[in-house]
Amino acid sequence: MANQVSTHKTAAVISRPGRPQVAEIMPDLLNWFMEHNYGVIVDEHTARYVSTQELVPRSAMGSRALDLVVVLGGDGTLLSAARITAAIDVPLLGVNLGSLGFLTEVPLQSLYSMLDAIAQGRAPIEQRTLINVEIHRDGVVRGSYLVFNDAVVNKTPLARLNTYDLYVDKAFVSGYRADGMIIATPTGSTAYSLSAGGPVLMPSVRALVITPVAPHSLTHRPLVVPDSSEIEILLRSEEEVAYLSLDGQPGLDLRDGDRVRCRRSEHMVSLFRTGTDFFTVLRSKMKWGEKSV
Repeated sequence: MANQVSTHKTAAVISRPGRPQVAEIMPDLLNWFMEHNYGVIVDEHTARYVSTQELVPRSAMGSRALDLVVVLGGDGTLLSAARITAAIDVPLLGVNLGSLGFLTEVPLQSLYSMLDAIAQGRAPIEQRTLINVEIHRDGVVRGSYLVFNDAVVNKTPLARLNTYDLYVDKAFVSGYRADGMIIATPTGSTAYSLSAGGPVLMPSVRALVITPVAPHSLTHRPLVVPDSSEIEILLRSEEEVAYLSLDGQPGLDLRDGDRVRCRRSEHMVSLFRTGTDFFTVLRSKMKWGEKSV
């Protein structure tokens, strides 16, 4: 008799902290997983509401063999999940428990129809770009990070304008006197970069956006470069009052002479999508007008 191939799979549930709604969602979600032969692990925030599943700290989930990650929360929770699990190439299903939800576009009422589509192999998946961000100080790499939305070199609220020298593929572009500089992925083009005057990129575009924040010169405009480019920002600040923020997380202190280098990561993020086209999402989330009759 031939050996049977195991169909057992493992799913992870990652939740936004402080969301009591998760307690209402989890019983039915765990039943669905059980019926479809999934083992389930949960992060520390989800574990507050269930006591029967294995708790794995969110930071350690990237070391587990996973077939699916369900993210219950908003875009910030999904950004965190994407960075943590990027190296294991597991698809993420973002369920919107927040408000805006560019990334977590699946509403709670569509959760089980999406899960059924995933089980049947019918759910569309989008591949999203990540960037690798390094801090170089005195010729030494002081830190390396994966970023899904954007990397922002910024001044503190009370500081004067800093000067940033921008290089693309080692070619000098310009010196900027500005509040800050944003390097954004296509996914991140609808985040801070957009509010600073940057363009909206479709997620499938193979490009990165460089957006100055409140530049002193009106001729300094956002740039779009191929995502094969290496982007470097050299900080020149006499006051040593700048910091690097990654995907909106608390900043890392920078000092005069530090170099921030960004390049496309070898890892991608796989997101299950509803099949709604990008422009429908933009019209909905950004309150754009409908077409005239």
